[in-house]
Amino acid sequence: MLKKNVLNSALDTWHQSIESAPQLLVAVSGGLDSMLLLTLLAERVNPELITAVHINHGISDNADNWQAQVAQYCQQLGVALVAEKVALVNSGEGLEAEARNARYSVFERLLVLNGLLFLGHHADDQVETVFYRLMRGAGAKGLSGMPNKRALGKGYLVRPFLECAKSVLENEAQRRNLAWIEDESNLDNRFDRNYLRNAVIPQIAQRWPDYTQSLKRTADFSLESDQIAKELALIDLDAVDLKAERAGWSISIDALSMLSSLRQKNILRYWSELQGLMPPGITIIDEVLTSVLNARQDASPEVNWQSQRWSRFKDRLYLLQCTEQKFKAEQIFSWDMQKQLDLGNDNHLRVDKQMGQGIKSTVKQVDIRFRQGGERCKPAGRGHSNSLKKLLLEYELAPWLRPRVPLFYVDEQLIAVGDLWVCEDWLASSDEIGQMIHWQVDSV
Repeated sequence: MLKKNVLNSALDTWHQSIESAPQLLVAVSGGLDSMLLLTLLAERVNPELITAVHINHGISDNADNWQAQVAQYCQQLGVALVAEKVALVNSGEGLEAEARNARYSVFERLLVLNGLLFLGHHADDQVETVFYRLMRGAGAKGLSGMPNKRALGKGYLVRPFLECAKSVLENEAQRRNLAWIEDESNLDNRFDRNYLRNAVIPQIAQRWPDYTQSLKRTADFSLESDQIAKELALIDLDAVDLKAERAGWSISIDALSMLSSLRQKNILRYWSELQGLMPPGITIIDEVLTSVLNARQDASPEVNWQSQRWSRFKDRLYLLQCTEQKFKAEQIFSWDMQKQLDLGNDNHLRVDKQMGQGIKSTVKQVDIRFRQGGERCKPAGRGHSNSLKKLLLEYELAPWLRPRVPLFYVDEQLIAVGDLWVCEDWLASSDEIGQMIHWQVDSV
């Protein structure tokens, strides 16, 4: 009973967050940890408020059977299930990292604003993580271990059992006669984490029985160093003129170049995290500094990693959020310019009524298209028309946005381009309430 209370106490810590969260997701692999976590959460709140998320990596021959077992248990609990099969992308980081990247990409996409994603990681996983990161040459951030809570996408990732030993979870699962999946790959020591778990850590435990406390102290010291580095990154981001942009953010390359290489790396290390994205590793950071920051002025270099892209335009470095959806330039929308219009691919349009600004109030319906090539128009107040290609360059719209900028048509005539300009004869007069367009882009 005592060990049951340990787990309940761990969840009690998150009671207020659970009660107020607009979304409760639980990552459920089918293993002991996640199945027990799902069970305990379903006992605390209405199961209908919980959604289990199962990622089918397709690595094991038993993957489909595991998915079926998870689905059956979710049905038994009355919990909704989102099960997704993922294709692993060869990134050169190894199978474990590729599987993790695929999982977290799904998690990030599913999380809504301030939603919570619960994971069943425990204290033994924490020890394993610190050892694993040490062997990979991690710095203070890596050696601080996994946090109890961190931002992920629009929501947060939560690990309520991180202070609980695996034995506590095992005893509670056995007491409940809980069924779970044993992944046969956990015995394969070709995988780094398995080797640490099965071969290295038992030897360390035999020689240094209190190794967990020593590692915890190291993690605590590393966390303090990480927090100091993050505070410095916040100061430096302000100094390099951090700005919100369509689909992301940008900083001044000239200002960044004035800092030492260590502080440049520190900015890139924390920039993503401070925006709620996965922080990049040193390999990605070095590539950004080498391939993007130091590129020629007329070049258009970029580094893509997971759902992020670092690009250069003019004298600024951009951090962009990327969507997995493919943009369809041939699509056409009809819009009455009233309610917000979803253009797909995290693009939205809305209208504000403003005196003397925007499109004439007499326009009640427009068709929205995207660049096909050869378009021309005459922005209001200009002496002559010009090609859309040259105008977008003049208005300094970033290259990655040019194919996506919405074009407004009335009877096959181009009358406005995004929220950049209104064409001649279609601009509201100074004494007229016009329709001011707002074009929102959350990712590219």
